[in-house]
Amino acid sequence: MTRSPLIPLSLCAVFAMGQFVTGQEASIKSGDKIAFLGDSITQGGASHAGGYVQRVISGLQANDIKVEMIPAGISGHKSNQMLERLDRDVISKKPTWMTLSCGVNDVWHGANGVPLDAYQKNITEIVDKAQAAGIKVMILTATMIGEDAANDNNKKLAEYNAFLRKLAVDKKCALADLNADMQAAIKPAPAGGKQIELQLTSDGVHMGPLGDRLMAIGVLKALGINEAQLKKANEYWLDVPNTAAVSANRFLSLRQYEKLSAIAHSRGKSVSTLVSEELHKSLEALLATSP
Repeated sequence: MTRSPLIPLSLCAVFAMGQFVTGQEASIKSGDKIAFLGDSITQGGASHAGGYVQRVISGLQANDIKVEMIPAGISGHKSNQMLERLDRDVISKKPTWMTLSCGVNDVWHGANGVPLDAYQKNITEIVDKAQAAGIKVMILTATMIGEDAANDNNKKLAEYNAFLRKLAVDKKCALADLNADMQAAIKPAPAGGKQIELQLTSDGVHMGPLGDRLMAIGVLKALGINEAQLKKANEYWLDVPNTAAVSANRFLSLRQYEKLSAIAHSRGKSVSTLVSEELHKSLEALLATSP
């Protein structure tokens, strides 16, 4: 496949991955309702146009598939809390689909998290209850905790994700293997160089613009969206203004952010580091003109 210089290798890798659907023919059509159950990653993903939840909705709309979003992400929530509010936040709203994104806090919160055996019980009950209500379930593997697959949190998280993959097969759920997508998309450190920090996330856990797009593509593929439709969605996303944050009060289009990211990564830096350094240089130059 010929790669455009303006499309990061991470995006090409995501497009090249197979469709993650297990056990059932996944499909989405106009008029469907999608509930997005999750934690702060999902809450943030629904709160602005560049978030992964919003990109799923706009990516479908770019392909003339108009669906209703039911946001059901709450910051800090773990599997036990999602189970407790499942009826209120999802089942009572009668969605066609439910995506389930859960596991980061169960692991990340350490002693205050949820051990694997309890997590397995909670997630299984969530899936069973949703399916009993006639809802199609898509399981999302939990995204990385720090952009380093070898750290202790990610090693522990691997067991949780292995369970999710098996459960998707056993329960005939659609599966978006976002953890695998993230690991494949993160560029390795150059020979003798330092690993670039924060390629996909804003803080190691919550998504940055490229991470949100990666998640949206994974969900769309698991909904049955083909490669041509994914490219159409991406072309739409690229030029929507002010959907990619580079600082607390500065936003770019995704196309602009891609270019900035390419510059930053070519220098072995994250976007946030590059922007901070360039701002510092600009301020110094401005102050140098002072009489």
